[in-house]
Amino acid sequence: MTERLDAVVVGAGPAGLAMSCELARAGVEHVVLERARVGQTWRGRWDSFCLVTPNWTLQLPGFPYDGDDPDGFMPRDEIVAYLERYAAAIEAPVQEGVEVTAVGPVAGGGMALETSVGAIEADAVVLATGAYQRPHRPAAAATLPADLLQVDVEGYVSPAGLPGGPVLVVGSGQSGCQIAEELHRAGREVFLACGRAPWGPRRIGDRDLLWWALESGYLDATVDSLPDPRARLVANVLATGHGGGHDLHLRTLRAMGVTLVGHFLGAEGRRARFAPDLAETVAWGDERCALLMGLVEKVVAERGLSPIDLRPPQPFVADAPEELDLTGFGAVVFTCGFRPDHASWVHCPGAFDELGFPVHDDGASAAADGLHFIGVHFLRKRKSATFLGIGEDATIVARRVATRAGRVA
Repeated sequence: MTERLDAVVVGAGPAGLAMSCELARAGVEHVVLERARVGQTWRGRWDSFCLVTPNWTLQLPGFPYDGDDPDGFMPRDEIVAYLERYAAAIEAPVQEGVEVTAVGPVAGGGMALETSVGAIEADAVVLATGAYQRPHRPAAAATLPADLLQVDVEGYVSPAGLPGGPVLVVGSGQSGCQIAEELHRAGREVFLACGRAPWGPRRIGDRDLLWWALESGYLDATVDSLPDPRARLVANVLATGHGGGHDLHLRTLRAMGVTLVGHFLGAEGRRARFAPDLAETVAWGDERCALLMGLVEKVVAERGLSPIDLRPPQPFVADAPEELDLTGFGAVVFTCGFRPDHASWVHCPGAFDELGFPVHDDGASAAADGLHFIGVHFLRKRKSATFLGIGEDATIVARRVATRAGRVA
């Protein structure tokens, strides 16, 4: 590993393995460095975690889903097993237990990597370290009582893993809603501080929401189609795969007994404060749902499908407390999304924008010759960081690497 390599892939999750498969197909010799084990990020999900997307969306290059439940939702340990089988099937040259701590350009071309086993140089480096790198907490989190347990979504394991008492969940994206539901079903009193997130029904007609998202082109939306680059940070469409998949959004949570509040403003002593914006938050989600349903209606009309009864959501009365006494609470769980973290260890001036996303052309860095990316949220399209879209991007990035290495005319 002290010699200069053709290519190094950093990370052995879905994106890194897909990249390895496509590099091998293109004849590019490479190694995949993984700080822990294959699929490590998925191993760290909470105990009951399962996919939000149906199993048929598992479409990694050369290894589509081959099970007997395509419309089911794979649980955490089966996801890890799938990735392990994929790595073995494609004979990915994975070296586990090798942590990459720094990456930077080399004079004359190529990239240098500092790793736990020493320095490495490569003509090309592909960073496949995941779309969800650094959990985000609002600045107001610092005002919470120091003796109240606070965990990010990565630190949440199960309801039994939290001290007794009510739980405040801050953030109402997919993870926040799923954790709030799980805690409530476990008998905990749950308060959910809500932020903006689109939502949609799990089933539309006789098909899953993801089928419509794919067929309508919603998943193929590019960054340029967004109203603002910051829209990349907007939560994914609210849904869940638990129990075979069912609707899960702010209305369903309130109906089951979860107390909804506005976004978290901070705390004074043990008094937590929340913005009076729950009505606006719900209305924003309803508007995004209506846009999704408009795409569904377009597909129905264009393909002559049977009409679907797309009823508008029930009226929502935003009766929410603006203060909450945290005395006796067991924990606060932050599920406020993630932010890119490449810039903390990739030392390439100009390689990342103000939000931390890579500046690139089809995965090839615009600032560092030889640096590439895969599995980044909205790298090329909305689906870029999903099992359904990673393969498409991997093919394109692999061709860029192969061309640079002289493997493609």
